[in-house]
Amino acid sequence: MSEQDGSYSWQTLDRDLNRLSRLEAATMYASRPLIGAGLSLLFVGVAAIAAGLIVGQTPGAIFVVVAAAFGAYMALNIGANDVANNMGPAVGARALSMAGAIAIAAICESAGALLAGGDVVDTISKGIVAPESLADSRVFVTAMMAALLSAALWVNLATFIGAPVSTTHSVVGGVMGAGIAAAGLGAVSWTTMSAIAASWVISPALGGIIAAAMLAFIKWKVIYVEDKIAAARIWVPVLIGLMAAAFASYLALKGLKHVMSIDMPTALMIGAAIGTLCASASVPLIRHQSNGLENRNRSLKVLFRMPLIISAALLSFAHGANDVANAVGPLAAIVYAQETGGAAAEVAIPVWVMLIGAIGISFGLMLFGPKLIQMVGNQITKLNPMRAYCVALSAAVTVIAASWLGLPVSSTHIAVGGVFGVGFFREWHAERRARMIQDTRPAARRVPSEERRRRKLVRRSHFLTIAAAWVITVPAAAGLSAICFLALSFVSI
Repeated sequence: MSEQDGSYSWQTLDRDLNRLSRLEAATMYASRPLIGAGLSLLFVGVAAIAAGLIVGQTPGAIFVVVAAAFGAYMALNIGANDVANNMGPAVGARALSMAGAIAIAAICESAGALLAGGDVVDTISKGIVAPESLADSRVFVTAMMAALLSAALWVNLATFIGAPVSTTHSVVGGVMGAGIAAAGLGAVSWTTMSAIAASWVISPALGGIIAAAMLAFIKWKVIYVEDKIAAARIWVPVLIGLMAAAFASYLALKGLKHVMSIDMPTALMIGAAIGTLCASASVPLIRHQSNGLENRNRSLKVLFRMPLIISAALLSFAHGANDVANAVGPLAAIVYAQETGGAAAEVAIPVWVMLIGAIGISFGLMLFGPKLIQMVGNQITKLNPMRAYCVALSAAVTVIAASWLGLPVSSTHIAVGGVFGVGFFREWHAERRARMIQDTRPAARRVPSEERRRRKLVRRSHFLTIAAAWVITVPAAAGLSAICFLALSFVSI
């Protein structure tokens, strides 16, 4: 064979290998969702089998096994949807890679669920259904299973369409729908439901206003000053201290309740002490980190990166402590009902039930979380470390303020509302600066007002999709729950 023939053969082989590589890449891309679905089914099956081994041959064991599968499914969906609110801003600001965000969130979510997730949970979700309407053990178990399944189905659908929704509201809607199907409209406390409906407006409004105010403060005190680095050395430690105080207060209320009873004033005092300590400790660190930085906005991003990562980790810990009950609360109630033959307003959460919730949240995050993380972090508005830090700080401060005022708020709505608040503030601020610049330009070089209005910094399509999903979460979950309750009642006859 001649040298020319040999060269032609190698070129043909290279082309064939390239085709095979492209085919392999396309196959892997197409099969990725199937891998996630397969691993999810495996986890749900393992959770059901583990529940069966634990409860053994006790009466009603089949209900616990099925409920464990539903609880595992719900936990997967919480990880896929809810955790994006904590990690999305950090990823969008490029302070964390996607892999780093998933690793930190998985560890912190599990730690929060297991260490501070609470050993007692409400069974009737904040008293929205009268306990006497579900006094019968069989009706109670069926209602809890319907609530769990319907909430998981709704969150799964919301994740599919790319809408971050409140898992707490999903469970509330599920309990309400099952209660109505079991005992009629009179079983629901409509006063409580009105307060929950009010949180659809209160939560994102508070989160957005506080995040916008924080960004305005940073622009005023740090960005729009002559010596940006000197200003950052003063104010970044203050912001770190404020974040530490908010989280310390929250975790004192949430995590120390196993050891002692902490009221709000005491928690705020603990937060103030820890916040002052952290602010003082960060002064030399920020000074050292700022040495040699140029006096420009790009340099400021470096100083906010590490505080943003820490705040995202703390948000995930707090979320794991607070929202794991959405996955395992109804399951714990079903286990209690099967063991005692009755229902209770509050029940203890067995360790194995808490493990299903913690592991399921982490699995859901790793398998399906990147979609919502990208949406929250990149597709609503453009974030940098300063803006993302304002979102995280807003989430922490708003939760504490709402707890103090007794307002029913959603952590999901607060975080996403903070992203929208930052984006809309940027639009307002950009338009204000554009008008000021317009006045100094010749008429020929001025940008028409219609063109300026088209230059939006917040994607309206996402805003409308998310707002619509928030509004219909409770009624949609309630409708699904009523259907599930009737179906489960028919099967169990």
